[in-house]
Amino acid sequence: MPYNTQIGDEINILARYNLKTTQEGIKIHSSAESNVIEAAQRLFDKDLITQADGGYLTTLGRKAAEHAQDLLLIIKS
Repeated sequence: MPYNTQIGDEINILARYNLKTTQEGIKIHSSAESNVIEAAQRLFDKDLITQADGGYLTTLGRKAAEHAQDLLLIIKS
């Protein structure tokens, strides 16, 4: 699967989540860049986050965020 900017935007949102707790979510403000707002909406539509403007990770979203953050650690090494 080729990488594109939409996937990158979604990965960047997943990378913002603190995986050390399930009690901490994120908020995408209405003043955020349109690509960030759209990426959050796509993650919500895919049932990876609980709210269209962030919220908490779903069970599937947590797995996706773990993989995304692991990938970023590997690439940055």
